[in-house]
Amino acid sequence: MDILQEKELSPGKKECEIWAVGGGKGGTGKSFVTSCIGASLAAKGKKVVLIDADLGGANLHSFLGVSRPSSSLTDFFEKKVPLADLIINTGTTGMGLITGNLHSLASDDIKYVQKLKLFRHIKLLDADYVLVDLGAGSHYNTLDTFLLADKMIVVIVPEITAIENMYHFIKNVLFRKLTILFKTNGLNDIAEETWKNRDNYGIKTFQELIDFLKGMSNEIKELLDRELTGFKIHFVLNNVKNNQEISIGLSVKSVSMKYLGILTQYVGFIENDDSIRNCINNRMPFMRSYSSSRCAKEIEKLAENLITGKQVGLMRFPV
Repeated sequence: MDILQEKELSPGKKECEIWAVGGGKGGTGKSFVTSCIGASLAAKGKKVVLIDADLGGANLHSFLGVSRPSSSLTDFFEKKVPLADLIINTGTTGMGLITGNLHSLASDDIKYVQKLKLFRHIKLLDADYVLVDLGAGSHYNTLDTFLLADKMIVVIVPEITAIENMYHFIKNVLFRKLTILFKTNGLNDIAEETWKNRDNYGIKTFQELIDFLKGMSNEIKELLDRELTGFKIHFVLNNVKNNQEISIGLSVKSVSMKYLGILTQYVGFIENDDSIRNCINNRMPFMRSYSSSRCAKEIEKLAENLITGKQVGLMRFPV
């Protein structure tokens, strides 16, 4: 893909912005949302690269209407192929794809230092945005990749199990961040030990854990204040059917702040539509096939919200 080449950053040249799309469980529509946000950004004239980081079951190409690529991140990790050489054309102007299917390298074999190397090379891509589609679950590989992104996005559906899984996922993300942060600063296993003995300390929520840790020393308080200030999760509510389900997003936002102590932004929703299922079943890119649909407009709006920092307020379901 000629417009997306790896380059050395010249003085004053802005690095690409990395958005990671994750969640607590499979089936929420992460890959669909990733492909559509990418297409929406490309339609705005942005240079976009999608990376399918579902290392065990990469299928993002199916949502783009292209065949499974023969090259993948295996070639980057094992054969030292430049990342830009792995980009394939998606048929959408300005948007390329790198698949994450690892032929001989298991996802749990990827070391943290390799993830850092991957993100350094991602930053060298000549793109405005790189969207990383993560696999389901809370494997360290998924959590670390999510944390390394500039913008962390979670896709959920209006079902109690999906919302519970989202909270579990975000809690694991935060705990992983604490673990890495403390070990990097020579504080070893303080977070793990405190959480393990939380009943003895009267700790019930993650917010209470953070408050307890801050009270242990000024050093820890300053560290947590510095690292958690500005920590923000953006979430998209997919497959909504009515006003009540749209409003679930507002509840998720307030509960996240109360029990997790983090800033959560409700950036958009996508309504249930048979045309989406039709595109998925027939391997058709939705934003190209139904560009004038109401769902496409909703996706364009949430992409714009991600760029500008705006979010969903009180509103009524369109009729």
